[in-house]
Amino acid sequence: MSNNGAPDSWESEAEVIGEQGAKDPDDVSTKFSTLNVNAVEFVPSFCKPSQASDNSESPTTPQKSESSSTNSAESPVPNGCGDGGDSGDGGAASASPRVEEPPPVPPAAAPVPAALPIPADSSPTIDSWDAEADDALLTPEENIEPEEEETEQQEDGEAAKKIPKKKPPRIEDTRSKKEHVNVVFIGHVDAGKSTIGGQIMSLTGMVDKRTLEKYEREAREKSRESWYLSWALDTNQEERDKGKTVEVGRAYFETEKKHFTILDAPGHKSFVPNMIGGAAQADLAVLVISARKGEFETGFDRGGQTREHAMLAKTAGVKHLVALVNKMDDPTVNWDEKRYNECRDKILPYLKKLGFNPAKDLSFLPVSGQTGQGLLERVSEDICSWYRGPSFIQLIDELPSLNRKMDGPFIMPVVDKYKDMGTVLMGKVEAGTTRKGSTLFLMPNRVQVIVDQLWSDDIEVTSIGPGENVKVKLKGIEEEDVSPGFVLCDTVEPITTGRVFDAQVVILEHKSIICAGYSAVMHIHCAAEEVTVKALICLVDKKTGEKSKTRPRFVKQDQVAIMRIECAGIICLEPFKKFAQMGRFTLRDENKTIAIGKVLKVIE
Repeated sequence: MSNNGAPDSWESEAEVIGEQGAKDPDDVSTKFSTLNVNAVEFVPSFCKPSQASDNSESPTTPQKSESSSTNSAESPVPNGCGDGGDSGDGGAASASPRVEEPPPVPPAAAPVPAALPIPADSSPTIDSWDAEADDALLTPEENIEPEEEETEQQEDGEAAKKIPKKKPPRIEDTRSKKEHVNVVFIGHVDAGKSTIGGQIMSLTGMVDKRTLEKYEREAREKSRESWYLSWALDTNQEERDKGKTVEVGRAYFETEKKHFTILDAPGHKSFVPNMIGGAAQADLAVLVISARKGEFETGFDRGGQTREHAMLAKTAGVKHLVALVNKMDDPTVNWDEKRYNECRDKILPYLKKLGFNPAKDLSFLPVSGQTGQGLLERVSEDICSWYRGPSFIQLIDELPSLNRKMDGPFIMPVVDKYKDMGTVLMGKVEAGTTRKGSTLFLMPNRVQVIVDQLWSDDIEVTSIGPGENVKVKLKGIEEEDVSPGFVLCDTVEPITTGRVFDAQVVILEHKSIICAGYSAVMHIHCAAEEVTVKALICLVDKKTGEKSKTRPRFVKQDQVAIMRIECAGIICLEPFKKFAQMGRFTLRDENKTIAIGKVLKVIE
C-alpha cells in the first residue's frame, strides 16, 4: 500500500499502483499527488491544458486544484482512503475530475457518460509509460527528471510515442555516414606537422576564428607567434611551451565525400612509441618534409625522423603516403621549383625502397602550413607557376576508397582509456560492426563487457563500423584492468591470443648480430610488449623467397629470417594472412627501430 514515504520514492509508489492496475480510478490521482508533494508549481500547468481542451471542465478545475493542494498539505489521509477504495465525498470529488483528465488524448471521444471505461483505458497507457520511462533510463540523454514530469503533463499516449521516435533516425544517421579515413601526420621534429593540422582545421572551419585569435594572442605573448596554428592540436601546456608534440593529437574534419580524423604524431625521436600507436590507427600517412635549407637535410640524414617515420608508417599498414614539402613560403625557399625537386628526388628512392609506388600510393605536393597555401585550395599561380596539381585536401578526397571488413567479427584494439562515469576506451575499429547494448570480450583476459555508449569522433552514435575512430564506454570492467594493446572483440569469434609465435622478420638496422636470446620491444597494433627471440628457424632469400635448409646461428642487418619469438605476457595477435592489421609488428631497441615483421602462426 502506498505510505507517505519520502518524495524520492514516488517512482516505486507508481509501480505499486501499476501492479494494482485498473482496480480503482484514483490511481492517477495518487500518482499526481505524490508528484505534487514537492512540486506545487506544476498545479497551474495541469489546469491550463484541460481548460483549453474542454470548456465543460472549467467548473471542476478549481475544485481539482483545491483537492490537489489539500492532498499536498495532508497527503497521508486522502492517499490512504483513496487507495483503500473509500469512496467518501472528498475522495469521489477528487476522483471524478481526475477521471476526466486523460480524455484530451482523443478529444472527439470525450463525453462524460463514457467516464467509466476511460480509467481502464488510461491505466495501461500509464503502465506502459512507466515501462517506457524505465527504457528511457538506458539512454542517459532523455532521462532528466524534470523532463519526465513534463511529459507526464502531456498526454500519455504522446509520451509513449515520443521516446521511440528519437531512436530510429539516429541509427539511420550513423549508418549513412561518409567514409571514415584516418590521416596520420608524420615527419621530422619541427617540420610543421601540427601547424598543417591546425591550418587544415581552421580552413575547414573546425576551429573558429575567435579560438585562433586567442591562440595567436597567447603565442605572441610568449614570442612564439608562428606556432599558434599548432596549438589547435597541441593542447597541453608542456607541448605548447616547448613547441613539440608529445602525445598523438586528435581532431577531425569533413569534405563532401569523406570524414577525416587527423592524428598528429610527435616527431621527436624520444616519442616514437607514441607515433607508432598513431600510425597503427591510420589509413593514410602524410609525411611532412621541411624545405627550409638545413632542415630537410637533418630530417632526412641517418638519425633523422623522416626516414624512420616513413618506414614505421609502411610497417603499420598505411595504405597511401602523401609527402608534403612544407615551408615553401620560407625566405630561403620562396616557392623555388629547384628546391622542391631536390627534396623530392632525394627522398623518392628511399620511399620506393620501402615499397611505396609513386604510380599508385605515393604523391608529392608543395604546401605552406603557415600561410595555408596548397592545403584547401590549390596554390595561386602568381606565387607558384610550376605546380598545377590538386591541393592536399582535393587529393586525399579523390583517393580510391579503402576496402573494409564490414562482415567479419568485430575487432578494436585499445589505444587509450580513461574514467568518465565508467570506463571509456579509445581506438580505431579494424573490422566488423557493433552497436549499443551488445556484449563483447576484452581480450587477452576474456572479460565480458557490455557496450554502454559509443562516440565516433565525439559525436554520439548507436553503432560503429570499420575505420571509425571511436570511444566506447563499457560496463563490467574497471579502468585500471585495461591497458593499451588490449582488444575489444566479438564473443563468437574472439581474437587469437598467445605468447609464442613464429614470424618473418626483416632486420633493418642493427650494428651487431641477432641470436637466440636477443630481447627487444615489440610494437604490434597498439600493444608494446617485451619479447625475446627463442630460436632462429631459417633465413629467407630476399630475391627468390627461398628458405634456407639449415638453421642459421645468427642474423645480421638486411637479412630476412623466420624466427620463433616469445613475449613476456600474453598478447592479442592474428596471423598476417588471416588479418594483416593484427599481424604486423616492429621491433625496437635503444630508441631505434631494428626490425619489421609479420606473424606467420601462433604457437601457444
